[in-house]
Formats: sequence, C-alpha cells, structure tokens
Amino acid sequence: MATARAAGRAGAAAALALLWLLVCAPGEAGCRLLTVADLFDRVIRHSGRIHSLSTALYAELEKHFPPRDNELGKPARKCHTSGMLTPNGKEYAQKIPREELTHLILKLLQAWKEPLSHFNQHHQELPDDSLSKAKQISNMVHELSTGVEKVTEKMQSMGMISNSLNGMASSEATGLSIGNEADMMSDSDFIHCFRRDSNKVQSYLKILKCRIMPENSC
Repeated sequence: MATARAAGRAGAAAALALLWLLVCAPGEAGCRLLTVADLFDRVIRHSGRIHSLSTALYAELEKHFPPRDNELGKPARKCHTSGMLTPNGKEYAQKIPREELTHLILKLLQAWKEPLSHFNQHHQELPDDSLSKAKQISNMVHELSTGVEKVTEKMQSMGMISNSLNGMASSEATGLSIGNEADMMSDSDFIHCFRRDSNKVQSYLKILKCRIMPENSC
C-alpha cells in the first residue's frame, strides 16, 4: 500500500513537471515545449498570484488577530528566514551571479514548504476563507518550486548557468524549518514574513529573467 502511494506521488510529481514544460496538455494537437522565456513568464505570473494571495490573507489575519507587541511596543517579527542573506534592492540583486540568484530563489521557496504545511495543520481555528487561502498558498509554493526547478534545468541544459546548483537549495534549507521563534509568532506576523519573502522571490525572478534575456524584459 505504501509503495503504491509513493508511486502515485512520484507519478503526480512527474506529471506536474511535464506540464511546467508544455504550453498545453500532453497529447493535444500542436503541443510544444516551452522556451526559457515562456517558463520565466509562467513562474513570474505564478509568484505574483502567490504574493497577491498572501497580501489578502495578511489583511484578513491582521484584522481578526492584530500582531502581538513586545515589551518595547514594537511588532515582534522574527522570521525564520531572517538569517538568510538576501540582496536589499534591485541594484544589489543585479550584481549577484546568475547561479547565486537562482540558488537564492530556490532556497527561499524550499525554506517555506515545511512552515506553511505546519501552519495549515495547526491553525484549523482560522476562518474558513483564511484557512482556504493558506492551504492554497502552500500548494502554490510547491508548484512554484517545481516550476523554478524546471527553469533551472532548462537554463543549465542551454549553458546559461552552470550545473553547480544541483541539490544545494534543498540541503541548505533543511535547517530553516519552523522552530520556536516561528511557533511564538502571531498568525499575521507569520504571513507577514511569508509575504515579504514571496515579494523577494517575484522580484528576483524578474531580475534573473533580465539577466538571462535582457532583450525581452529589461
């Protein structure tokens, strides 16, 4: 039974990976593989939807559950990804090598997978609409991670970036799972942190596309 479930999950993952590479359903007439520019457009749009959804969820949670203040009267927001070095602003992000920027995007997405799943499992008391948004965000982050991996593989196969990234994001983000600090955060603070990082991911994807194909989007 377990083997069958594992095989089913593997098959679903393979199907999702294939859909990220196609402009249509497999077997459809005129179906063609996506270009690198097409793939970038897909992940950028997908990241934009995630950020919009997280903004809506944050507004709901802030309204129903105002952030807790610390003894100094300032919001206590210590994101579990705060220790991750990220470029502050477009100017600095444009100076980072392509491989490092790609790696950073993958690492940010990987770092949020477990915390978002944990959030959904332990916050069933949220209003139904908010809980639905949170679950949708979690699923979309997994989908975006798969999409960015496909973009990365495509860039590597075309020699646009080196193959030095394989397995790095997953292994480095393992230690960034939700911990005591995140457990003590209010719901709105937690989503505030995710909203901040989802905006970074979207911005870095746009910058990376410019770096790879300046004639298309810069």
